[in-house]
Amino acid sequence: MCISVAPMPHRYKTLISGLPLVLALLVPVATWAQAEATESGTDQAQAILDKADAVRFPAKSFELLVTVTTTSKTESPESHKYQVLSKGREDTVILVTQPASERGQIILMKGRDLWIFLPTVSQPVRLSLAQRLTGEVANGDLARTSFAGDYAPKLLRTEVVDGEPMYVLELTAIDHSVAYHRVMLWVRKSNFWPAKAQFYSLSDRLLKSCTYENYREMAGRMRPTRLLLQDALHPDEESVMDYTAIRTLEIPDKYFSKDYLKHLE
Repeated sequence: MCISVAPMPHRYKTLISGLPLVLALLVPVATWAQAEATESGTDQAQAILDKADAVRFPAKSFELLVTVTTTSKTESPESHKYQVLSKGREDTVILVTQPASERGQIILMKGRDLWIFLPTVSQPVRLSLAQRLTGEVANGDLARTSFAGDYAPKLLRTEVVDGEPMYVLELTAIDHSVAYHRVMLWVRKSNFWPAKAQFYSLSDRLLKSCTYENYREMAGRMRPTRLLLQDALHPDEESVMDYTAIRTLEIPDKYFSKDYLKHLE
């Protein structure tokens, strides 16, 4: 049986023949819109991170006094005290003030280079930001006072935690010199206060978690003054960082040079 097909009306032929041109015009528009949305999302994530960093510490030079107390089921509690001088994102000096057996040790960070100066050793010793300083606290936890600059942020989602709406940021290290390969950061939507964080290794293993607690006014605004750090593999092992003072002050550049450190002891 032969089925005859009526010829297509001319107006439909014209419409179909024009589809490739329409699609060709729409694809760049869609690509541009997608790129614009991605750029907008990146800008939003960076803005959230910058505001969260500004809550944690002053943006310019400041002095920080911190006590680190480490506890576990197998060992007696240990306490260390530090004086931290920080200027911008690149320069930090950490002076050990307690215990007496470690007093006089000084850690210097310039950019992402880190050295420790020991009273009994003539030459400084290189360190990494990921090395443990004490307990669950790594060198980078004290030396690097901001996430911005070390990590590329991505806004994954918003969620409600304990009744509080929060941004959930994924921070990916921009290179291997930083303390952690990846950080998950929860930030309150209402005021950009950091609430908690999770820190991951290069193999993407969860190393530890952190909660930001005891917000009170220091250096002109509300800041977290207690950080609780818990080991991911050994939850009974934890370190508490208590900020006993944060104050802004002008710090001369010479304080962040190797030659001047002997004057800071």
